[in-house]
Amino acid sequence: MKMNKSGGRLHWLLALQAVILMLLASSPHVFADEALDQAVLKLQSPKLMEVRQALPLLKDSESEVADELLAALLTSDLYRSRADDRLVVMGATMPGGVEVRRLDMATEPPGLTEPEIAKKGDFRRVATNNAMRRQIRTLIATRSLQHKEVSRRLNAVNQIFDKLDEDNVELIQSAFAGEDNAEVKALMQQALQLFRLQTGALGDQLEAAQNLQDSLQPAVVNEFRSLRRELTDIADTRPLTAQEKLLQRAASDGIRKVEEKAEFYSKVENLFFGLSLGSVLVLAAIGLAVTFGVMGVINMAHGELIMLGAYTTFVIQQLMPQQVGLALLLSIPCAFVVSAVVGMLIERGVIRFLYGRPLETLLATFGVSLILQQAVRSIFSPLNRAVESPDWMHGVWQINPIFSITYNRLFIIFFSLMVFFALLLVLKKTSLGLRVRAVSQNRAMAQAMGVRSAWVDCTTFGLGSGIAGIAGVALSQLTNVGPNLGQSYIIDSFMVVVFGGVGNLWGTLVAGLSLGVANKFLEPFSGAVLAKILVLIFIILFIQKRPRGLFPQKGRAVDG
Repeated sequence: MKMNKSGGRLHWLLALQAVILMLLASSPHVFADEALDQAVLKLQSPKLMEVRQALPLLKDSESEVADELLAALLTSDLYRSRADDRLVVMGATMPGGVEVRRLDMATEPPGLTEPEIAKKGDFRRVATNNAMRRQIRTLIATRSLQHKEVSRRLNAVNQIFDKLDEDNVELIQSAFAGEDNAEVKALMQQALQLFRLQTGALGDQLEAAQNLQDSLQPAVVNEFRSLRRELTDIADTRPLTAQEKLLQRAASDGIRKVEEKAEFYSKVENLFFGLSLGSVLVLAAIGLAVTFGVMGVINMAHGELIMLGAYTTFVIQQLMPQQVGLALLLSIPCAFVVSAVVGMLIERGVIRFLYGRPLETLLATFGVSLILQQAVRSIFSPLNRAVESPDWMHGVWQINPIFSITYNRLFIIFFSLMVFFALLLVLKKTSLGLRVRAVSQNRAMAQAMGVRSAWVDCTTFGLGSGIAGIAGVALSQLTNVGPNLGQSYIIDSFMVVVFGGVGNLWGTLVAGLSLGVANKFLEPFSGAVLAKILVLIFIILFIQKRPRGLFPQKGRAVDG
């Protein structure tokens, strides 16, 4: 019986322990960052000594919010509320007050709330002094060098490059032993060698200069230039020693290697920007290539169809201001539909009555373009509208210290290729594509085989117009949206279509990318305007030799 009672008590104790553990697990503060909790309590104190004691606690905290608190302390933007001593990070002055973000310790993990507007007089600044700010800089550098994300550690070392001193070098040396990423470790090694080059004895400088020969860091290049200039000045007063000559030669070799690499990466950058411009030209021209190749219609309203796609993106973003990325993705099918419907209305209402009369078609579509421009001005006003890009299109991809690629242009290149291959798939693998190719190659025979050429014309014009709308979505991410947006691309689009071969999609792709790259390589020597003129002259001379373009295609537009 005694055994049963003791066993029962044991079961009750185990059950009570389980309940306590469950309650502890559900509490947001049990497993909270104890160092952060203590630091926040000290930061809420009006005493400078208490605030100073919070700094090492913030250094030991594992919370991301500790970095934000340290950054706000450094810039004197950390305040506490007069009402409840709650910490806030103060931002820009706004109409009606200042923008503040409050520290919320109840969330898991703790963080700053969304910005709100409050009166500045409701808060007191958390006190700091110059000695504390120097300590804060060291703490921020230490936390960044020990951060779990490689990009943060790389960024920290890059920042230290510009302000190397004994304290920063000591931080790098302590972090170097525990660093496991090869790229970060190599960058740390360069920083340590640069410090030797700046402060070491002549022998140490020579060894450091030889180790830094392949570095592309601007601080290293600047130090090489400074050393070479200094040694040249010394040579004007006395002969250089053997070691000084070797150091001068090492500095000169380092500068020469960097200049050679800079020239190479400058060409790579021009190639990238040329492909980016070319991909925009491909997007703008690919719809025109379809309509021009099948129908032989010179559509001067094509630029306005691009403009409608851009304005569709703007409207959808206004309807979904908090979901920029989703709004952009939804804009692609919506812009296609809007521009396609408008294009089909133009074809049914104007163009179908003017087949076989190219001059009148050109004038009529030019009139339509003016109507569409004025309609947009009446609805949206003549002012340009900015379309926000999603976060994943912001920023740059830093490949090395002297070469980077912007994400928005990289996405435009991939996007244009996706649209191109999607259109190619439609024309090669669908019944619509089969009818389009049949009409473009031999309209009379296609009609004899039962193909409704009028329906094909309308659908093709809608397809080409819809792709123009998609081009407008892409252009909205590169430039402001305005009534004259399409006018900037209509001439270039016709140049691409004619140069590549009327109605040939592969020709449009090659021509668009080629003209974009040619423009970017000519601009450094001739300027943007003259570069376009030179490209136009080249196309005129080329068409004299090959009237059907790079990839000629048999069709009514060519043989008619």
